[in-house]
Amino acid sequence: MKSIILKKASDYLLPLLLLFSVFILLRGHYLPGGGFVGGLIASIAFVLHSFANGLNETKHLLRIHPGFLMPLGLSVSLLSGLYPMVIKKEPFMAAQWMKEPLDVIGLVGTPLFFDIGVYLVVVGVSLTIIFTLAEVA
Repeated sequence: MKSIILKKASDYLLPLLLLFSVFILLRGHYLPGGGFVGGLIASIAFVLHSFANGLNETKHLLRIHPGFLMPLGLSVSLLSGLYPMVIKKEPFMAAQWMKEPLDVIGLVGTPLFFDIGVYLVVVGVSLTIIFTLAEVA
């Protein structure tokens, strides 16, 4: 039997936790945080939603299989490392930055895109493992 309190709380907590995970992701290339921690927080948000609303409803909410996020994230991270080699003729993973900072995010560069790739991989791996275990149990 599902708790109505948990169900209502998860409806409000899911967007807040996802927003907080993006905050931690964007904060990570200046201060502690980043793609790994942000990805774990996003995964926790979806796990909480699946506890309250059921696994099928959470999968419907995601709309894509979490396993698709792993190769997508790896591709984003790889491209952020290859960009300096191909475009700027610098070493692999050399940080490249925009000339002007953006208002909310600050300086945007290849480390941010690397963190976004890590974020996607962590969400994909975590949810694939947890959803698979939930289906078996």
